[in-house]
Amino acid sequence: MDNQSQWKSSTGFILASAGSAIGLGAMWKFPYMAGIYGGGAFLIMFLLFTIIVGLPLLIMEFAVGKMGQTYTTRIYGKLTNKKWLNVIGWNGNLAVFILFGFYSVIGGWIIIYMVEVFQQLIGIKPPGLDHIKFEEVITDPALTIIGQGLFIFITMGIVMLGVEKGLEKASKIMMPLLFIFLIIIVAKSLTLEGAMSGLRYILEPRVKDISVKGTLFALGQSFFTLSLGTTGMITYASYASKEMTIKTSALSIVVMNIIVSLLAGLAIFPATEAFGFKPTDGPGLLFKVLPQVFNQMSLGSVFYFIFLILFLFAALTSSISLLELNVSNFTKNNNDHRKPVAIIASILVFLISIPATLSFGSLNGFRIFGLTLFDCMDFVVSNILMPLGALGTTLVVGQLLDKDALKVSFGKDRFNLFRPWYYLVKYILPLVIIIVFIMQLI
Repeated sequence: MDNQSQWKSSTGFILASAGSAIGLGAMWKFPYMAGIYGGGAFLIMFLLFTIIVGLPLLIMEFAVGKMGQTYTTRIYGKLTNKKWLNVIGWNGNLAVFILFGFYSVIGGWIIIYMVEVFQQLIGIKPPGLDHIKFEEVITDPALTIIGQGLFIFITMGIVMLGVEKGLEKASKIMMPLLFIFLIIIVAKSLTLEGAMSGLRYILEPRVKDISVKGTLFALGQSFFTLSLGTTGMITYASYASKEMTIKTSALSIVVMNIIVSLLAGLAIFPATEAFGFKPTDGPGLLFKVLPQVFNQMSLGSVFYFIFLILFLFAALTSSISLLELNVSNFTKNNNDHRKPVAIIASILVFLISIPATLSFGSLNGFRIFGLTLFDCMDFVVSNILMPLGALGTTLVVGQLLDKDALKVSFGKDRFNLFRPWYYLVKYILPLVIIIVFIMQLI
């Protein structure tokens, strides 16, 4: 424990945590969810749920990390003197291990598309984004496995450098660039003829499209888009100093997450509406619909390449935190073992995710309860492991941890927010998580 990791600055901690939260959920899932379930109505529900549910849960996970100051497969036992509760940390460890494999498949697709578009830009291949066929890409076993391996290799390289030189430095570069590139795409999108129709589609509340299912998706989106339930945020908070203000940090991350989700919608909707497409197709939105949209723009390949960089940054900043949690737990926060553990963990993730990569091709016929192996990985993490992790942490904080110790960790409380936050965590949020858990399974 003498060689434990630590953030060099609060800015680095906030940007890295924001990067962990701002993943494919904000950049990819939010736009098409909003498109299906009411536009501005979904946005309003998402904002309310993020503030009422997501922010308190994020503050809770930061409080646990700040109080425990250790790796997550030990932190629960340390704080409660009940070692068996470390099973919550192991649940999170399993969740991020599987989730990294899931992310690496999509990350591999992004890299393949970037290479294809780059070859067009420098003249190696003929111009035209319509030449890239999504179905041909995802069913090519060699291509997808190579892309997946490259994504994992990049993630591993950053994590091997450590918290300060790897995670913090990468986040300080990638997060500002993500915002800059996203604003460029939004500006381009809004200049297209017919863009205002797309703007109304994302911002105007369509009450007729609101449903119970859409409301639950908005609740789930506010929950999962902040990486809650995997103990990843607890790991990042454990690297912070005792002086860290958890409320300010959590609020900053929530605000950045909301802004990126909204900007992603503003980037996609005007462009798709301008060219007569509907942004309601998950993976197809990024890999099938958007190439057609950008193909009809001037300098479309350039702007699509920038858009792919955005998605790569979003995927990488999240995958870094997923690998980091495994490294933290298996090195027991001792940096002397960081590099070999990062290599071994990356190799294992690569091996277990190959079947998921092949589930769109040679293993497409193999189903579990009607789901491909890729979909199974997503379902198990999003619908089972993450809610269980969040529920376990909420019960530990609300029922077992000392209230006065939590108040100290909460920090200066000028507006008397501790009491409502504490009772929300103690009584309300466990019920909310159970409802989300049951409904997601149904």
